[in-house]
Amino acid sequence: MQSYLYIALFAPLVSSLFAAIFAQQKKIQLVGIITSILIALSFFASVELLVYLMQTNKIVHATLFDWIVIGDMNVKFGFTVDHVTAVMMVVVTLVSALVHIYSNYYMEHDKSFNRFFSYLSAFVFSMLVLVMSDSFLGLFIGWEGVGVCSWLLIGFWYYKKDETRDVNPSISPSWAANEAFIMNRIADLGLLIGIFLIFWNVGSLKYNDFFAAIPNLNHGLLVAIGIALFIGAMGKSAQFPLHTWLADAMEGPTPVSALIHAATMVTAGVYLVIRANPLYSQIPGVGYFIAVLGTFVAIFAASMALVNRDLKRVIAYSTLSQLGYMFAAAGLGAYWVALFHLAAHAFFKALLFLSAGNVMHAMHDELDMFKMGGLKKYMAKTYLMMGIASLALSGIYPFAGFFSKDTILEVAFNEETYGIWFVLWFTAGLTAFYSFRQVFLVFHGDERFHELGIHPHEAKPYALWAMAPLAVLAVIAGFFKEEFVEFITKFLPPYEMSEHTEHLVWFFIIVTMGIALTGIFIAYKKYANGLRRDPKVENSFLYKLLFNQYYIPIFYEKAFAKPYKELSDIAWKEIDQEIVDATVDGIAKAVEVTGDVSRRAQNGNLSTYLKWMAFGLIFISLIALISVVVK
Repeated sequence: MQSYLYIALFAPLVSSLFAAIFAQQKKIQLVGIITSILIALSFFASVELLVYLMQTNKIVHATLFDWIVIGDMNVKFGFTVDHVTAVMMVVVTLVSALVHIYSNYYMEHDKSFNRFFSYLSAFVFSMLVLVMSDSFLGLFIGWEGVGVCSWLLIGFWYYKKDETRDVNPSISPSWAANEAFIMNRIADLGLLIGIFLIFWNVGSLKYNDFFAAIPNLNHGLLVAIGIALFIGAMGKSAQFPLHTWLADAMEGPTPVSALIHAATMVTAGVYLVIRANPLYSQIPGVGYFIAVLGTFVAIFAASMALVNRDLKRVIAYSTLSQLGYMFAAAGLGAYWVALFHLAAHAFFKALLFLSAGNVMHAMHDELDMFKMGGLKKYMAKTYLMMGIASLALSGIYPFAGFFSKDTILEVAFNEETYGIWFVLWFTAGLTAFYSFRQVFLVFHGDERFHELGIHPHEAKPYALWAMAPLAVLAVIAGFFKEEFVEFITKFLPPYEMSEHTEHLVWFFIIVTMGIALTGIFIAYKKYANGLRRDPKVENSFLYKLLFNQYYIPIFYEKAFAKPYKELSDIAWKEIDQEIVDATVDGIAKAVEVTGDVSRRAQNGNLSTYLKWMAFGLIFISLIALISVVVK
């Protein structure tokens, strides 16, 4: 089965390199087609590996070569496909293949069409390196690769300036890319420290070696490693306070947003916690902190989505909120539940973003939902797709989100963390409200786009066909919950509900569905018949607080960015120019002057040479005399 492992891993790399050959040329449609085929090939190889694991329960290993050999340190570049890896591979490659196909439509008029596909495929390859590596060091390589690719893709339209942002009008694709890159580098320091601690105390970075050594390690050391690794996860998965880059990342092309939010970058942090479950199972205090932080982020992000007018940012906040759900489950020890929600979420979240991409094309890249409305008549298929995705996100039965989100609520109740349960339950209602606020503002009510001179149209058929599998999975994925549990708990620890919780299954269904339907009903009453704005509400403190993201971006700008810039200016002008540059220039000037003087001595005149010899003899004699006197 190693051949399938290599195909799944390296097909995206070949795809990226193939597109890179034509990166500087005008659009070549064949580039989009071949890269899509290669990513699809990676998906089919991943499915084959998943089926093999289901049938045999045998883990697939592959070692490419000795990577780092220094003294007693011998790190091999190897990969492994276990149950968690196989699930991640299928999710990543499936979503990526459909996004690649869709991108042929979305980017068809872009002048950098070929370059885009090179970056997109490299993104997939980096994520596969991350999830398939058999060691923390290999994971770190993929981790950083994902970071670089996200920087390239978020800033893909680096030459554009966008002055329509809600909080900071200076935001541009280039600025957003730098923000994401820098904020993740801050968090990655924590991950790197955790990796150093593992190697220093275990002598190996392989997962199996570290997990086998956990019983012999000091509890305080395990806590330090767990915290350090989670700091890295916080950056990648945009957990508070390292969350602001995720909404700003919407400056990139919409297929990039779909890939980041559904299958690649932001899921990496959740994957790391799930992968390191033997560690976090031994430090429940850290796990509880992860759960509490995830719960806070869930309602924190959902509250900001309630009032935002930017179509893509609302979906971005929903991702941030759902990541909070995943961390809540993982922190409470229900690792398979977190992975199940990760997989289910990938399908309907990618569908939401691609639907938003259709709307953007129809609206000439307009993102303000207050300038839309009535698009159902023009984009019935996209309306259906976004409706399905929104129902799944809201947790309505029988859509996928119902099964995964409801299970997380059951876990919170089962652990007797009733505060976490209540916040997540209430957040489910907020999720349903902002999801259908979005649907109603975009597709229902009066047509507010006519004054902009926009004539909306439906996406091309092949783009809709690329979205169709995601729509189907958003509906049916939840029904495979039992099969998923049976498969994944052969590797991850099972999570058993108490008998008391089992007896309350119908209670959970009723209250969860009840809060979700309430949220949808309120959104319907307020927005289904058109946009009705209330100046008193929009001028209220709470509305402004949410609209401005709790003023956190402004705080970061004033507390960190501006002082750092001012300090850099001082360092540049007062230290670099006045001291460093002056010193270097002074040395250069001294050498130049000395050279001029020395050059005069080499004039070919014998008498000049005799004078210099006499001067040298007198100087040496004087030094000798002084040394004798001193002694």
